[in-house]
Amino acid sequence: MLIHIQGFDAYAYTGGKPFNPLLPTVVFIHGAQNDHSIWILQTRYFAHHGFNVLAVDLPGHGRSKGAALVSVESIAGWVLALLDAVGVDKAMLVGHSMGSLIALEAAYQAPARVSTLALIGTAYPMKVSDSLLDAAKNAEQSAIDMVNIWSHTSVAQKPSSPAPGFYVMGGNQRLMQRISKINPEHVFFTDFSACNTYANGDIAAQSVRCPTLFLLARRDIMTPVKASAGLIKAIAHGKVVQLDHCGHNLMAEQPDAVLDALYLFAKAFAGSAA
Repeated sequence: MLIHIQGFDAYAYTGGKPFNPLLPTVVFIHGAQNDHSIWILQTRYFAHHGFNVLAVDLPGHGRSKGAALVSVESIAGWVLALLDAVGVDKAMLVGHSMGSLIALEAAYQAPARVSTLALIGTAYPMKVSDSLLDAAKNAEQSAIDMVNIWSHTSVAQKPSSPAPGFYVMGGNQRLMQRISKINPEHVFFTDFSACNTYANGDIAAQSVRCPTLFLLARRDIMTPVKASAGLIKAIAHGKVVQLDHCGHNLMAEQPDAVLDALYLFAKAFAGSAA
C-alpha cells in the first residue's frame, strides 16, 4: 500500500488484506537498517485475525521514498502523519529497537492517538558505541556484520531454524545490504545517530498511560534486558515478557513466541473486533 506522507510516497505492508480503517489498527515500526519485512509472520497473522495492519517502511528504507529522517522525534511525527493520511484516529504501535523509541515518542507527542504500545528489544538510553557509529559511516559492511553477530544467539539457530532452508542470520544480513544498495546515503549511520542522540525517553515514558507491553530477549546483547529497567520503572503498569533462546533479532529467532505475546496483548485491549 502506497501512502503520500510529507511530500513523498511511503510504503506500508497490510498483511495480505485490504486496508480497512474500521478495524482496530496496528502499526509495526522496524529498527535500524531494516524494513517492513522483519514482521512478515506477525503481520500476516494479525491481518487475517481481525486487525488492520500497517507495517511501514520508514523514509529512506525499503520502498519508501525520501531521505532517512535524522531524529526519533521527526520519525515519530512521520508515524503520526501516517495515521492522518490513512484516516485512523487511534492505533496500537509496535516497535522494535529504534522502532520502540519511535513508538514511545509518538505516544508522548500524541497520547490520544495511541491505544496501546508494544516495545520490543527496547532500551533507554539507546547508546551506540563510537566504533559502531564509525563503521556505519565509513565501513558499512563491517557494521552490518557486527550487528548481525550481536543480534543473534548463534550463527546457526538451535535446535533448528524456523523453517527448512531458512537462514536467520543470512536473511537479516541480505536485508541490511539491500537497504544499503537502494539508499547509499549512510542510512545505518543516520539510524544509529538518531538512537544515540534521543534524549526524551525518560519524559516520554513517564507520560505513558496506555497499556504497554515490554517484549524482551534474555540473550539480547544489543539492548540487554537490564537496559530497559528505567523504562519499565517509569511505565509501572507495563507488562513484561522475556523470551529465551533468542537475541536482539527475536522476531526471526522466536517468531511464534513473539506473535503469541503480541497477539494476546493486542486482543486483550481491542474488544470484540479482534
